[in-house]
Amino acid sequence: MLKALLISALTFVASQAFALNIAPYSAEALKGAQSAGKPVALHFHASWCGTCRAQERAFQGMKDAPELKDVTLLVVDYDVEKPLRKSLNVRSQSTVIVYKGDKQTAMLAGETEPASLQRALKSAL
Repeated sequence: MLKALLISALTFVASQAFALNIAPYSAEALKGAQSAGKPVALHFHASWCGTCRAQERAFQGMKDAPELKDVTLLVVDYDVEKPLRKSLNVRSQSTVIVYKGDKQTAMLAGETEPASLQRALKSAL
């Protein structure tokens, strides 16, 4: 039993090393990724937005994509982060902005097609 539990835990940890990293937005996380020149994306999400929920499902489906293992997707609360929205000229929920370091490589609004969202994320690699 202990052996099976250990194998399960190791499998979970290993799978996380090769997955799209999805985390809540924080200014520190964004600044850290950009300062390090890493690929990072912002997903402006609202809980009441059907398009945002469709995007969330698409991103969850990419969690095991090995080609996205270096990408961090920060989920921004559209209703809370008004100053950030204004500074980035985000006019609607369901906006996704992708960066390689501090250079913007893609911006989509309202896109729910997984292939298009994945292409946008890959633009930062």
